[in-house]
This record gives sequence, C-alpha cells and structure tokens, in this order.
Amino acid sequence: MVPQSAHLILGVAALVVTLGIMSLTVNRLVRRKLRLSVFLFVVYVGVLLVLALRPAIAPATEQQLLALAKLSFAAAIINALVFALVNPLRVDRVPDRFPTIVQDALVIGLTVLTATFLSEQFVTTSAVSAVVIGFALQDTLGNAFAGLAIQSEKPFHVGHWIRVGEFEGRVAEVTWRATKLRTKTGNFVVLPNNLVSKEAITNYSEPALPTRLEVEVGAAYQAAPNQVKAAVMEAMRHSSVVLAAPAPEVHVKAFDNSAITYRAWFWVADYEKDEAARDDVRTAIYYSFQRRGIEIPWPIQVEYSRPWPEPDEGKRVQTQERLLERVDLFAGLPREMRHEVAVSTATTVYGDGETIVKQGDPGQSMFVICSGAVSVVLEPNRVEVAKIEAGGYFGEMSLLTGDPRSATVIARGDVVVVELGAELFRRLAETHAAAVEQIAVAAATRRVELENAKTVTAGTVTVETTNLLTRMKKFLRLR
Repeated sequence: MVPQSAHLILGVAALVVTLGIMSLTVNRLVRRKLRLSVFLFVVYVGVLLVLALRPAIAPATEQQLLALAKLSFAAAIINALVFALVNPLRVDRVPDRFPTIVQDALVIGLTVLTATFLSEQFVTTSAVSAVVIGFALQDTLGNAFAGLAIQSEKPFHVGHWIRVGEFEGRVAEVTWRATKLRTKTGNFVVLPNNLVSKEAITNYSEPALPTRLEVEVGAAYQAAPNQVKAAVMEAMRHSSVVLAAPAPEVHVKAFDNSAITYRAWFWVADYEKDEAARDDVRTAIYYSFQRRGIEIPWPIQVEYSRPWPEPDEGKRVQTQERLLERVDLFAGLPREMRHEVAVSTATTVYGDGETIVKQGDPGQSMFVICSGAVSVVLEPNRVEVAKIEAGGYFGEMSLLTGDPRSATVIARGDVVVVELGAELFRRLAETHAAAVEQIAVAAATRRVELENAKTVTAGTVTVETTNLLTRMKKFLRLR
C-alpha cells in the first residue's frame, strides 16, 4: 500500500496544478468550474491530515473517511480534466459541440461510474437512492434529459425564430429544465424541455435566414389570370421588403364562389417583421389592381344596389387642361393641343412608398403630378436628389427619346398622376411639329439643370437642342 504521506503529497500537487490552471486560463467557465475541484482537493487533503494527526480513530470511521477522501479526489480529477480538456483555455468561449449542460452531464456520469468501483456500499445505496429519486423527480429528470438532447442535437440556437406546437417566438434561453421564447407581443413563454422534445419544431432561421411568406388575394373572373399575375408581380417587385432573390412567385390557388383566388409567395430577410411585410405587399397589390382596373370582388352572399353616378368627362378634361397649363413643357402649346392631350390621357393612383418608375427600366412615357408629391432617388443607395410637388412632371426624356429611366421615382403619400405615352406624341407631332420642338427645347434645358444639380459643376453648359431634337425625331419616327 502506498504510504499515506504519498497520497497527501499527491493531493497537494493536484491542488497546486488546478490553481495554476485557474490563474493561466482566460475562460471564465473553466475558472468557475475548477473551483469545485479546488474544494474537493482541499477535502481530500484535510481528511488525510486528520487521519495522520489522529491515529486513534475507530476502524469503521477510518474506512468511511478514506472512502470520502477517495471519492472527493476522483470527482476533483474528473471535473478538472473534463472542463480543462474540452474548453479552450486561451479563449473565453464554450465549444458548440460541448455546451455547458453536456459537460456537466459528463462530469456527473463519470463521477457516479467511478464511485461504483470505489465502494460496494455506494453501489447498494445508489441503487436504492436511484429508484426513490427517479419516482420523486420523474418530470424534472425528464426535462433535464430533454434539455441535454436539445443542447447536443441543436435544432435551434438562442436568437432563432421557432414554432413549437402552437407557440412561436425568438429563443431567449435554453436551460436544464425549460426553453424560453419571447413572442412578438413581448411576452415570455416558458416551455418544459420534455414538451419541446415531443413537439414538431419549425425553425424559421435555418438553414438560411430569408423566410418565405405568402398572401392571398381574390380577383374578378373577368380579369385574365395572366393580367392579374402581372399586377401581383409588379406589386411585389416594387415592395421594399421583398427580396429580389429568391424571386417571388404567384399562382392560381382556386376558383372560388365570387373570385379567382391567387396565392403570392415572396421572401423576406427577417421573419420578425412578417406581419409588416404582408401588410406592405397587400397594400401594393391593392394599388396595382386599381391602376390596371382589376376588381377585388365583394362576397357573393352580399347583395348591394347603389346608383353609380356617371363620370363627368368634360369636367375631367377641363381639370387636366388646367393642370397642363401649369406645366412649363405644355404652357406654351396651342390650346387645342393641350385639349387633345387631356382627352387622350387618364389619371392613375400610386400609394405611399410605391415605386412609380425604376432606374434602368425601359420607358416610353412621362408623368404629370395631379396631386401629392414624389421623391427622385438614385440607385442603389436611394439617395434623394429631388422632390416634385403637384403640377410637376418627370420621365420626359424617356418619352421623347426612349432612354431608360435615369432615376427611381417613389410616391410620398398617395399620388395621382397623368401618364402621357409616346404614341400620343407621335400623333401630336404630325400636326403640331413646331410645338413638339418647343417641348424638346424645354426638356433639354431642364435636363441640363438637373445634371448641374447632380454634379454641382460650375460654368456655362450648352443646351444641345439640335442633338436632342434629332434623337427625338428618330425615336418618334418623324421626318
């Protein structure tokens, strides 16, 4: 048998080594866990000192103290080895594959296994105790083992958005007993781990952060499905919350009683804002339907009878003529030409935040603002370079030359605009060539002013009216 002094020296040496590791490591978990090993080594050394200084101890008591010393030493060694070997000593973090709960389970399991070899009395006592504790702590142990499985399998991490059964929220904490979710209403839901392990888990944050959402909308049977799909796709492309990739989709869901129901799928970057994203897309779809004359039917069960007043076409034309008179492009035109423009165009409505034209898109029309205001921004950072109020206009260069849109224009509040197309200008140019040239001069002058505002350059800038007029005639197919 190894002399008792050798055991004492071994205990002191182990204590010194453990204190040395605690002083060198920067890992807070390791330092905290090694305190238990230090305490157990102190118990081991203390018991051996008592036995050495007081030899006249009853044999039974001596055996019990020796068993306690052996178990303390074994538990201290196991605890120190697990936490010192599994965790990085020079980095303050916990390994993903071995979270704290798994390391604790390893220490407890190895300690219990070692104790069965050190003492026969412990084996008998532990068997009886295990039966009693198992019945008394059945639910608690079930939660603990379920928590251990969750930590090792990692179906979700702290910060992920998940659904467990009927509960949905962001994972705030995972403990031995429970998983805590923070819901969108700001409340905490505490789910026992054995419940989490039994339910199907939907993780909205993996394998990739973008999440696909869907909205449904009904359209009248008179509207062709391809026209409706184009209107829905336009609304989703112009929404600021919808990701361009993966691309949105729209499909016919069903032929229902009063409408054809369409389902739109789109992707968002953050699931936390799913309700706001659905609201944005539904709003954009409504305005897109309004512009294209697509009806969202009333429920078929509702009967309604209402006298619909006939629109006053003459009043509409007069209103648009007065609007055109306030626009410098049309102010100098003959009255009959403004009248023809007013008769041939109609007003359209855009909702707050909608994109009316997008930079780089092809265009063959211009817009005159009847009411509201718009912002002119440059992509990709959407830097605002101008704000146009009622009576202003934009898009004239695309109308006259067919150039792609040079900026993105966004509605600020609900905006009513009149769109003038290239075909209308071709007809006008055939009978009012001089007036169209006048429009080209005004458009060129304004383009130079906008370019000067963008580049902030000083000096005299020549208006290249001749060049613009040549391009305009070529685009409009004029002689």
